[in-house]
Amino acid sequence: MPDAFDPEAYKRTIFEQWETGASAWHKWRPTIENWLAEATEIMLDLVHVSAGSHVLDVAAGTGGQTLAAARRLGPTGSVLATDISPRSLLFTAAEAEHAELWNVATRTMDGERLDVEAGAYDAVISRIGLTYFPDEQAALSGIMRALKPGGRLAAVVYSTAERNPCFATPISIIRRRMKLPPPAPGQPGPFSLGRPELLEHAYVCSGFGEITVMVVNATLHMSSAAECVRFEREALIGLTQMMAGLDDQEQEKVWGEIRHALVAFEDGDGFAGPSQLLVAAGTKPS
Repeated sequence: MPDAFDPEAYKRTIFEQWETGASAWHKWRPTIENWLAEATEIMLDLVHVSAGSHVLDVAAGTGGQTLAAARRLGPTGSVLATDISPRSLLFTAAEAEHAELWNVATRTMDGERLDVEAGAYDAVISRIGLTYFPDEQAALSGIMRALKPGGRLAAVVYSTAERNPCFATPISIIRRRMKLPPPAPGQPGPFSLGRPELLEHAYVCSGFGEITVMVVNATLHMSSAAECVRFEREALIGLTQMMAGLDDQEQEKVWGEIRHALVAFEDGDGFAGPSQLLVAAGTKPS
């Protein structure tokens, strides 16, 4: 029988991943922002981020979407980027300063325990963060509290594993090599809200109305499958953590198998990894 899921241990693991991987995620920022650009703009559009808005970014990571929001806000608006990882937020703050976006603030905070002023925000955004909360309803309840009446939440999440093979394939290969069971239904993880009806249900359960779920196809463009493997080795620390029981030689064999599988997505122009995202928005009742 597999060990019972421990949400606090899981959150410690996520914290360690982001503290360790923040530098690499920042290094790969141009690739990541190109990949997520369309979904990010749709997310900001759905919550009407514009001049003068006050925005809360939950699970902001290194803040690519934070800066995208800040560029829309002007001097009378503001965005507060929150994340469990203080190291990630250092990159957010540094990039905001470099871009002279003085309407950005950062604060280390657990997204399940949002410590912000109630009813202070016109919009809340979360990009590739909502699926990693063990208690997503706690996170959504905190978001609801933070919003003004009529305020909007929009989140970007991965669609299903089948629609994201350049990420799901490495996970599948590692699970097979390590004899790891698949995550149990209801457990957090990259694809845990990958079906539109699951995402909509989560919003409904927390009291949001006027719910919209959009599908966004977002191809991951790189020079080659080998470059994609470099990105995943450096930035997706969780994959390496999954192989912690293997020695270096065995880990190299696994990465070789992953690269071989990802070659299927190479074409004459380089690597084009299929990826699909969901963008969901909802409104706090007035």
